[in-house]
Amino acid sequence: MREMRRKDRQVTDRAEIEAVLRSCDVCRVGFYDGEEVYIVPLNFGYREREGRLTLFFHSAGEGRKVELFRRGGRAGFEMDCAHRLVTAETACGYSELYKSIIGTGRVREVPEPEKLEAMEAVVAHYTDAKPPIDPAMLARVRLFALDVDELSCKEHV
Repeated sequence: MREMRRKDRQVTDRAEIEAVLRSCDVCRVGFYDGEEVYIVPLNFGYREREGRLTLFFHSAGEGRKVELFRRGGRAGFEMDCAHRLVTAETACGYSELYKSIIGTGRVREVPEPEKLEAMEAVVAHYTDAKPPIDPAMLARVRLFALDVDELSCKEHV
């Protein structure tokens, strides 16, 4: 990954990166689709195993996003949170406080044996409750994964 220009804002501590990940509500996934880029905001969950982060997304069974996930290959992602406007005397003095994560990885459809675990990860990201997951509903929903190859975390707080 490219070197970060504002090293004073770079976050490298794994615990701090996980805190930012937990605080974000939406992950935007970007695909290169022929002659154009397609970016879609998604609810997500995640899992880290053996130092490898995987993001999970749920979806209906059809549409452009589904086609792009099923195609596989590389995708980029971005998530951000903790926004706060900083005002100033002049327009160029204004700033925005934030925390963000960007990165790249490989996308894939989650196979049937892993679907329940992936859906539980998505639900767990948004609530501590453990609502039951209806097997019939789980069979209809599609779950996709982005296996992260690189990421960078930045904060201006």
